[in-house]
Amino acid sequence: MRMVRALAVAHTTKSMHNFRQRAIPPWWSDAKFGIFVHWTLASVPAFAPVGTAFKDLLQSGDPSAYSSTPYVEWYQNSLRFPNSPVSAFHREKYGELPYESFQKDFEAAIEKWDAREWVQSFVQSGAEYVVLVAKHADGYCLWPSSVTNPRRPAWFSKRDVVGELASAVRQAGLKFGIYYCGGMDWTFNDQPVGQMSDVFAAIPQDDYPQYADDQIRELINLYRPDILWNDVAWPGRASSLQKLFEYYYAQVPNGVVNDRWLPWSPVLGACRCKVVAWLVNTIARSSMKRAGGLIPPRPPHYDYRTPEYVVFPTVQKEPWECVRGMDESFAFNAYSREENFIEPEALSWLVTDVCAKGGNVMLNVGPRGVDGSIPEVQQERLKWLGEWLVPLAPALKGTRPWLSQGTKIAEGDRVRYTCNALGVVYAFVRGGGPQVKLSALATTGTSVSVLHGATLPWREMDTGIEVDLPSERGPTTVLVLTNVEAFSN
Repeated sequence: MRMVRALAVAHTTKSMHNFRQRAIPPWWSDAKFGIFVHWTLASVPAFAPVGTAFKDLLQSGDPSAYSSTPYVEWYQNSLRFPNSPVSAFHREKYGELPYESFQKDFEAAIEKWDAREWVQSFVQSGAEYVVLVAKHADGYCLWPSSVTNPRRPAWFSKRDVVGELASAVRQAGLKFGIYYCGGMDWTFNDQPVGQMSDVFAAIPQDDYPQYADDQIRELINLYRPDILWNDVAWPGRASSLQKLFEYYYAQVPNGVVNDRWLPWSPVLGACRCKVVAWLVNTIARSSMKRAGGLIPPRPPHYDYRTPEYVVFPTVQKEPWECVRGMDESFAFNAYSREENFIEPEALSWLVTDVCAKGGNVMLNVGPRGVDGSIPEVQQERLKWLGEWLVPLAPALKGTRPWLSQGTKIAEGDRVRYTCNALGVVYAFVRGGGPQVKLSALATTGTSVSVLHGATLPWREMDTGIEVDLPSERGPTTVLVLTNVEAFSN
């Protein structure tokens, strides 16, 4: 992927790099936890095969691997492969009906939808921001866009879902962001996407770059999104993207953009060539095997990184956000089983682990396509997070990593650290025995206590301090350390 990125940005203008000096606004780094919302026409059939993680498909050599994606939102693409699980499901349940036929049922669901019910759940979960998918790869828009789609007129909702949710989210005191799939729109390019080279080859050109630019500017003007979250890549050249970023930051000075804005260049278009496609797919598989999943290639400008279903193994210098669904999909999959969903302890530790490494977690919610409600299995996890996250807010929100950049943290380690601006250190201790060894040097006045609880006995060791944990504790114990220094970074 590094080579792909290097080639693709060869035509980038130097002025794009001026943005790299821009510091990310503190509100984003302080937030720690956000909600992603995927609600698309594909939520009506609500089917994708389960049991195979997308990262495993990314690493396979199958030229039609993406046809078996567990991502429901890719339903329309999977339909283009006659032997895919989605095609078999669709033939049995819907016969020859086209994907576009789901618009009627979806818009009926929109009429039943209540933004306030969603936001109530989001607030209770402890989230600080919400990002809504305004347009996914199927091209359907969740706002009544005045920008005409020349391929499919009126391919948008009459009700302003984006605007209503933005208002409800902000009234609740949360930040609001917009996802826009700039790199794909299947109303402009409907070629099947089976592997990474197809992704780049499918980025529409001709009249699409102007269409996407116009829509993004419309979204900025109407809703002033605090987060502008693009996906796949950007169809325009680097010079036009430079102007778009200038416009966005002028309108939303404290706004942020993610890292999926790789500008189009002839190199990406060359992925239609078999030799180039083979090279891209080989590099992509190798990169994903090393990373354990999808980490987007760095574009010329971004405010933060967005690994997907992947957590970095080290403390990061750059701001980053782990983005994932509660199960194997983002949009609602009616066929996911309980074992396909992340469990409470794993979910809480995910947030802990990511925050300790300098990142945020954006957890996806996939509402039902038939009525817009959030499924109970997802509601449960939002409730779990709120019960866990809200009491621990002092140890997470507004904190930064205590260990230095590049410190590798093994997945099996039972301790993670954060610290606040006053130098107070928080140690999250996962399970284990009655004592825990911490990588901390005692100084004058050192104290250790349980968050919201009693002071604990401790003693100095050769490589830090050892603390006696309380006899009654949950899966994770949060300790408060004052007047300590890091033993080894």
